[in-house]
Formats: sequence, C-alpha cells, structure tokens
Amino acid sequence: MGLLDLDAFFASVEQLDHPEWRGKPLIVGGSADRRGVVSTASYEARRFGVHSAMPAATARRLCPQAVWTQGHYDRYREMSAAVMSILVDETPLVEQVSIDEAFFDVTPGRFSRESPVAICRRIQGRVAELGVTCSIGIGVNKTVAKIASEREKPRGLTVVLPGTEAAFLAPLPVGAMSGVGPATESRLKEMGVRTLGELARTDPTVLERAFGVTGPRMARRAAGLERSEVGEAAAPEHVKSVSNERTFARDLTSRDDVEAAVRHVSDVVARRLRRKGLRGRTVTLKLKFDVTHARTAQRALSRESDDGHEIGELAVELLQGLWHEGQGVRLVGVGVSGFDGGATQLTLGDGAPSADEARRDRSALGRVTDVLRERYGEDAVGFGRDLRFKGLTSDTAPMNKSDF
Repeated sequence: MGLLDLDAFFASVEQLDHPEWRGKPLIVGGSADRRGVVSTASYEARRFGVHSAMPAATARRLCPQAVWTQGHYDRYREMSAAVMSILVDETPLVEQVSIDEAFFDVTPGRFSRESPVAICRRIQGRVAELGVTCSIGIGVNKTVAKIASEREKPRGLTVVLPGTEAAFLAPLPVGAMSGVGPATESRLKEMGVRTLGELARTDPTVLERAFGVTGPRMARRAAGLERSEVGEAAAPEHVKSVSNERTFARDLTSRDDVEAAVRHVSDVVARRLRRKGLRGRTVTLKLKFDVTHARTAQRALSRESDDGHEIGELAVELLQGLWHEGQGVRLVGVGVSGFDGGATQLTLGDGAPSADEARRDRSALGRVTDVLRERYGEDAVGFGRDLRFKGLTSDTAPMNKSDF
C-alpha cells in the first residue's frame, strides 16, 4: 500500500496562490502578539528551526524575516479534494486520513498490472501539475508506509520491499512511529528502549505491564508485523472523539471568565458533533496554564448528547480539582467521546416532561443557530457570554486536520 503526504501543504498552497511568497520563509498560523501557534511552515522557514505546533513567539524569534498568514482553510480543502480525486482515478481503494494524507492500494495485480512505483510516480506528477508536491511511502502495512513517506521530503518516494520491514524500521527512534507520543517515548526511554528495533525485541509481557494491551501491539508494529488494509475513510461511527481548543491572548483568572470560556468551547464542540451526526457520552476538559503545563479531567454524562448546554454544564463541574480562582488559564479545551450507543443511565427526574421539553427546545435552537452560522458566518448569532472573548482569543485559525 501507499501513503501520500502533501509537502508543507498549507504553506505550499499559499505560495501557489501568492507567487511573490515563493522561495521565502512562510509561516501559516496565528500572531505572536496573541499567543498564536504555527500551523505549517514552508521548507524555507523550517531551515531556521520553525515547525508546526510551535508558539508563534518562538517562530518569530527564530525567523523574524518570515512572511505570516493566518491561512485560508476553504482553499486547502478545495486543493485536498483535487488531490484525492487523482488518487481515486488511479486506484479505487483510497482511505483519506487527514486533509493532507491518504492511504491507497497499489498491491501488484489487484487493480493494475503496472508497477506500484510507476503508479506512484505518475500520481506525484499529476499532483505537481496542481501546483503542490507530495511524498509517498510504499510498504506492506500502514505503519511502514507512513514512516516511509516521511523519510525523504519533499517530493520523496520511498519503497520498503516485502521482507525488509524489520531492517528498515530497526534503527529509527521510537518516536518515528505514529501513536508514540512524547509521554510514551519518555517512558520507553526509561525502560532503555530508544529505537524501533529495541522495541520489537522487548518482552511483550513487560510492555503489557507498562502500557496495557497497547504495549505488545507497539512491539508488533515496530517489527513490521502489523496487519492492515486500506479501507474507506473513517465513518462517523468510527470517530473516536470530537474536540476543540481556544488559546487566549491573556490569561483568564476570574471564575466568570473561565466558566464562560468552558461553555463557549463546549458549544463549538456541540456544533461539530451535530455536523457529524454524533452524540457522545464522555466529556473531557483540558486546561493549559502555560506553554508546558496542562491538566485534564474526564467524566461521563448520563446519556449520549450533542447539546452544548449539557456538555458545558459537566465541563464546568470538571473545573473543580483542576483549577482555583486566580490561577491563570492560557488554553481551554473540551472533548467529547464515547459514541458506542450503549444503554443510557437513568437519573432522578430523568424523563420528566419539563426536562425533556427543555432538551428539545435546546436541540431545536442548536439546529437553527447551526444553519444561521453556516449561511451567514460564525458571528451571525451567539450567546452573550461569547462577546467577552471577541478579540481575546488567539488568531490562530482552528486546525483540525481530520475535518476534511
């Protein structure tokens, strides 16, 4: 299978649409003065050490001469759709995993007698005709293809032949494998495991004690033994969570402001749930106090919901134990998960006409405001509490690569 990864995608689209920016260091993201974050940096900017998710203030210090833009996400989605149509034209089995990545099936003889390498080179050529470039990795499973796509960027084509997976993966750091975040990487290093080869050789029992069932799976993936196929893009029932975060230009310290921010973000998450046709049971609250320190808490609702009021009420309750008045809050995040459709838990008063009527009224109001915002923009309608954050949030445009 192959994995197509568009090179510095957002920045590449901006340079395509603004010829005067070509060859210059370019940063897509929010401003340093409002605690913005880098969404994507062009390769010219990356030479100065700038990378995605970096605080804009740090990026400005590293590359003061960079061109900055907040981004144009409708344009990125348009270009992404054009790239995906090329893939579908070349092979019928395509699994888009983000706005700039997709797995596709080029198994020899399955859909074409052509060499997988020849197909991938043609795909790269057709993508380049759109004005952007991509890198492709070819391997026997998703883990290998994903890592291979990142080996030679930009415009790379890396092929890992069947039977060579273990040798290809062995010298790479454990962090090169998707799903191994900073916390897991740190824990593995404490165990003396620094490379994928060492991870593949680690006793599965030891890994299970440290990471649960995920541990042995990591070892199999590190050995190149993962069994995976290209499927369709994740359907709503396979979505694991829906979330949103807001960074504020100045710290929030009062209870009124923090609670209002939690409810504001909860409303955004609820709109995303309704757009995806999802209702979730588990609410997660995340607070960030500075660049490096964050805390989270999680609790279940009595029933699955896409109601911003219900989600916000529980998220506000989660503040207890995470935050005390006067403590500065830099970022507020709310997530909803648990879309399994399990049996609901009844509570005292549940099902009373007044409660059901209020829930129906909020649901109807939510649908109406969704339509108004879709038609006239995000600021067309809102709650009074949202007005206090106008101009106070970071100007980094929300970047959720799974929303394609």
